[in-house]
Amino acid sequence: MSDLPFGFSMPNDPDDESGRRSGDSGSGAGSGGSGSGGPGGGMPNMPPGGFPFGDPQQMAQMLRQFADMMSAQTPSGQGDQSSGINWDMAKNVARHSVSEHGDPSVGVTEYAHVQEALRLADLWLNEATSLPSGVHTMEAWSRSEWVEKTMPTWSKLCDPLTARIVESMGQNLPGEMQSMAGPLLGMVRQMGGMLVGQQAGQAIGELAREVLGSTDVGLPLAGEGRAALLAPGVAKFGEGLGVPLDEVRLYLAARETAHHRLFGHVPWLRSHLFSLVEEYARGMSFDMSGLEEKLGQIDIANPEALQEALSGSEGEGLFQPQDTPQQKASLARLETTLALIEGWVSVVVDAAVAERLPQAASLAEAIRRRRASGGPAEHTFATLVGLELRPRRLREAATLWKALEEARGVDGRDAVWEHPDLMPSSDDLDDPEGFVSGRADAEAAQLDISQFTAERPEGDSEEGGSGGSGEEDGGRGGEDGR
Repeated sequence: MSDLPFGFSMPNDPDDESGRRSGDSGSGAGSGGSGSGGPGGGMPNMPPGGFPFGDPQQMAQMLRQFADMMSAQTPSGQGDQSSGINWDMAKNVARHSVSEHGDPSVGVTEYAHVQEALRLADLWLNEATSLPSGVHTMEAWSRSEWVEKTMPTWSKLCDPLTARIVESMGQNLPGEMQSMAGPLLGMVRQMGGMLVGQQAGQAIGELAREVLGSTDVGLPLAGEGRAALLAPGVAKFGEGLGVPLDEVRLYLAARETAHHRLFGHVPWLRSHLFSLVEEYARGMSFDMSGLEEKLGQIDIANPEALQEALSGSEGEGLFQPQDTPQQKASLARLETTLALIEGWVSVVVDAAVAERLPQAASLAEAIRRRRASGGPAEHTFATLVGLELRPRRLREAATLWKALEEARGVDGRDAVWEHPDLMPSSDDLDDPEGFVSGRADAEAAQLDISQFTAERPEGDSEEGGSGGSGEEDGGRGGEDGR
């Protein structure tokens, strides 16, 4: 999945605090920056001390011409109202990408095998967790069906990010450009909606060839309670492992149903993940000085040239987001939450299948290798927000859940999910034993859970209510879940 939506480029290093490469201005306009300004030529060179994009009237005329051209090319009524993304295009591109590689429908026998595996694995989990079953329906999907059934969730994840691009552009335009903000933003919105729709479709289509079920990216993409496995994905995952297909299917079914138990009975968790992506989007800012120089090198009469600049085909997009402290904090909380989800699922599934599947250890190791090399969850959040999920964090989260279970039992371990203020923080993943034996006990004693429920006893005081792990959005997540 090399194409990144929104024209973003990937961060240089997941552990590099400098974040993404900023849109530094470089050493000049470079080739293509010059032009005669005549018909078919590039934009004129920026005059010293003058208007940053050349002659204002000429710029306005070119913007109008380009907007007219784009209006003629873009069918109306297909873009999302909030973000401008053409999700019909995205879905069609994704389905086409899947069909190019072959996508047979699921036969009756295979469908029954998947349903049986999901039902049996869900029963096994009763002994490994205090959370009851969260599965309402059990299905087997083809890759095209996965695209169709998960597209509403993709639109919800992506829309805050793309909408923020247009908003941020309007807030940061140079003063000289304010009079042209309408034409410029209209052009960006229209072209960006088409481009992001195409790129999102390509990315989702590629992801469809990798996923194993509805929860591979860390949350139920088709809605809570709708458990599903992709029959071709299960078979592909089992290739070369030397493990019977029935055993592979049961192990993956246990992971699928474990995710649904967690999200089905932790009401704040789904909204918490979405709110972190939205929080990241609110922190976006763009390097307008870099934008001025890059626009000066583009032939605005050539849609392909602008699309190439928007897509960042040479490693850096036209609208290059800059890391802010708010974004870094959001990414840290997002990584911690995803690690805690994956760590809990790993611990619960291992406990449920250890005595039932002879090759359980080999299958668990295959999952770990898959995530370390970049699985669907890693690809998804790297593409969306540039987050590199570190395998070390996943191991640390699993260690923490095991330590909690040893100290408090299964019920005590799962009780931590009752409210986000009880959840471990990033610092706690660095020191799992300290969380289990120290801070967690002190906070559990102080935090009155009843204050977050409708059954709060009369006369309860507010003291100790903050409890918390120090994560600023914890209280908001709880309110969203109620």
